[in-house]
Amino acid sequence: MLRFCFYILVFFSIPCSLWSQSYDLWVFFKDKPQAEQYLLHPEEMLSQRALDRRQRYQIPIDDTDVPIFSNYIDQVAQIDSVDIIAHSKWLNGLHLRASESSLQQLENLESIKYIELLGLVQENPSKNNQNITDKLAVTTSENYGAASHQIKMLNGQFLHDKGYTGQGMQIAVIDAGFIKVDSMGAFSRLRDNNQILGTYNFIDKTTDVYTRHYHGTMVLSTLAAYIDNEYTGTAPDASYYLFISEDTSQEHPYEESLWIEAAEKADSLGVDIITTSLGYTEFDNPDFNHTYSDLDGNTTIISRGSKIATEKGMLLVNSAGNWGTKSWRYIGAPADVANVLSVGAVDKDSIIAPFSSWGYTADGRVKPDVCAQGVQTALVNPSNEIVTGSGTSFAAPIIAGLTACLWQAFRDQKPGEIRKHIKQSANMYNNPDEHYGYGIPDFKAAYFLLHFDKTDIANISVFPNPVKRGHPLQLIIPENLLPMDLHMYDIRGQLIQTYMSQNSYNTLDTGNYAPGFYLIQATNTTHSQTFKIIID
Repeated sequence: MLRFCFYILVFFSIPCSLWSQSYDLWVFFKDKPQAEQYLLHPEEMLSQRALDRRQRYQIPIDDTDVPIFSNYIDQVAQIDSVDIIAHSKWLNGLHLRASESSLQQLENLESIKYIELLGLVQENPSKNNQNITDKLAVTTSENYGAASHQIKMLNGQFLHDKGYTGQGMQIAVIDAGFIKVDSMGAFSRLRDNNQILGTYNFIDKTTDVYTRHYHGTMVLSTLAAYIDNEYTGTAPDASYYLFISEDTSQEHPYEESLWIEAAEKADSLGVDIITTSLGYTEFDNPDFNHTYSDLDGNTTIISRGSKIATEKGMLLVNSAGNWGTKSWRYIGAPADVANVLSVGAVDKDSIIAPFSSWGYTADGRVKPDVCAQGVQTALVNPSNEIVTGSGTSFAAPIIAGLTACLWQAFRDQKPGEIRKHIKQSANMYNNPDEHYGYGIPDFKAAYFLLHFDKTDIANISVFPNPVKRGHPLQLIIPENLLPMDLHMYDIRGQLIQTYMSQNSYNTLDTGNYAPGFYLIQATNTTHSQTFKIIID
């Protein structure tokens, strides 16, 4: 029996005079009859780089990787007054625009598991131009500095100084357009080194992404622009895919659907990181609007797609949104997804930007996750001028670029571990709130946390860990390792205490230390161990 989702109640309450109108909807299919054959030949679905990523992180290839059964698509396409807007193999469904009369025919298809109505199509809805402006946030002015402050605020120069500049990492930027990236001097290094690996415009169905809007141009500049002695992005040596899914002429749910298509493409290519400075809350047609209760990471279409993307071995970074002073002040979708690294904006003095969107999520989780400079952010405009711009749109790619550099240093770590340690390095990790989230990350600290997490700690026991401040921390050292020198560092690598242990049982008074993460290195002539402790 075909099941309509809850939204079908809206349809049954519509007056008969409106039945001639069209609907936006999703249809979800019940299965993938060809799945077994594809799973035997995964190279037909995924690039070798994507397959290598799955193997590296022990992520299984499953039915969600299999394309939608083509016969099912054909069945839908043959129904009159049905237009296919977008596809999703992950969701095993199609975004459609269909007349009321065609709904019954769709319902009669045995291949369809259920139908989810998004809302009535309005012929000429009023444009929600303010929402588009708030989302893209491209206000700029002259800038006489460079990108040094927004990188140093996060201790990103530490990674660059160690040679981690994104080389070997692949980042997909999904945005509204990349005008003049193909000709600007700031991207000549990117072009000359063949670091733009591919492009696709999911709106116009072409490979031309150097059109439509300049928002993506400036987003990309924070990552990859290079002007000798004047500007360097956070991941200048990474490689990039550039995708357009945002239609700035309107605000419509089909943009969410196109984003999923772009994310699926990124996955199949083997991309490591997707960075998106877009978010969805309200639309030109208010019938499509999301509500705060939808922000649970599982409800909106784009959040459902993003959740699957994070399960494929990719790390997703998303702007929190610029609605902090609006009637809708919350984050947008897909920033609500648990495993998406959502980024708010602070100014140069680390003060939260009033426009930066608020958490928490509808189900009470901390969002945004972290913050970066999104007020007077240094960037490069399409005229190849270094300017400043404000918005979480620019804070997010700054984080994405340094995340690529960090992951380059620890390539064997799963994306969840990278994301976890970035949050743990942030200055408010022990006391997050709904505006800063966990605060401003420190990528030097994240580096050391990851480095020391790899150390074998089987020989020395430390408990309780975490430990409440003021409570004793016990260290038990096997007698055959005595004596040992114990060195305690904060997570920035600063030595704060050292002493020699002659005893197997050692007690550390934690009342002298502020809550946070610390590292203890235990060494003797034959043995060295470093491990992490947490003081709450």
